Amino acid sequence: KYASALPQFRDEFEQAAYDHEYDWRLLAALSYQESHWNPNARSPTGVRGMMMLTANTAKELGVSRLDPIESIHGGTRYLATLQARLDDEITTENQPLLALAAYNLGFGHLKDAQRVAQHMNKDSSEWAIVKAHLPLLAKEKFAKQTRYGRARGGQAVRYVEGVRRYFSILRLLEPTNWADPAKRPVPQFWHGLSVLF
Repeated sequence: KYASALPQFRDEFEQAAYDHEYDWRLLAALSYQESHWNPNARSPTGVRGMMMLTANTAKELGVSRLDPIESIHGGTRYLATLQARLDDEITTENQPLLALAAYNLGFGHLKDAQRVAQHMNKDSSEWAIVKAHLPLLAKEKFAKQTRYGRARGGQAVRYVEGVRRYFSILRLLEPTNWADPAKRPVPQFWHGLSVLF
């Protein structure tokens, strides 16, 4: 799958990454986790395409879910939008991890996990802390601390860690420079973050 599928879409991952200041390999890892780079992928819950967008999200973004190019750019824009909604005190290192959890579970449920952590006097701006509290969203006893109800928070944790693992693999297999370094430099935003993966 890696050798046959990724080269078809690499240019689009690179362009979407450049447009939104991401490492293209993170976007490729996200897409692999979502659809295994299958433009026609469909889940039992109805999300579809390379970046597995819901119908409502695709409509809001103005993209076709089944067009792989539109899906890549739309999914990247959606991830960037979720990241921009995070609280200002969240560090650069934690922002994309929390945004990935929101991409999978929904922004409201991510905020609920942060509220549960806050009720336990934990730092809800740290991914390591939120990661430990996301699975609690599935437990009825924590429902009163949430605004959006129960959720499969453990699934979001596995999702983020899966993206991180595949990102690490792509960092080993793929060069760090853009095809045209003078035209598309690696965004400064990601220089410090990559050490976490």
